[in-house]
Amino acid sequence: MNARHVLSLPALAAAGLLVATAVPAAAKDASIEQRLDAQGTKYEIDEDGDYKIVVSWKNEGRTQIVFVSGKTEEVAGLVIREVFAPAAIIEKHDINGKQALALLEAAGQTKIGSWEVRGGVLYFVAKVLDSLSAEQLDAVITVISETADDKEIELTGGKDDL
Repeated sequence: MNARHVLSLPALAAAGLLVATAVPAAAKDASIEQRLDAQGTKYEIDEDGDYKIVVSWKNEGRTQIVFVSGKTEEVAGLVIREVFAPAAIIEKHDINGKQALALLEAAGQTKIGSWEVRGGVLYFVAKVLDSLSAEQLDAVITVISETADDKEIELTGGKDDL
């Protein structure tokens, strides 16, 4: 996919290697909206409270849905938020065991994110510190959207269902 933005190594490093202070739970929704607004990212809030973003590549005529979780989880004192994008519907796109093993192998090569199956849908998911800056969150959204869309193209023969 040749028309996509290529992230610089410093941007990827900043997004993946963060040591920061956790944001208090009461400020989480407002802070996500502020960070998305600061980057000019258009979003809507879905019925689960997640921030739904549609990333477009006009030159390719494709779009990709990405979600930023509207809630956080705490693990060992760290406040974590998920950024995730669907890549395929398991039954519809006939994802089999061989492909699942290839996804696990590919996940070992990724620096941000991994493959998960939820409710019969294949997602590319990053679990990141909630304290990401607006720029870092935007970088993660870019990585997640491009990776999910590339895999959707591969698994669906180029369909743009998601």
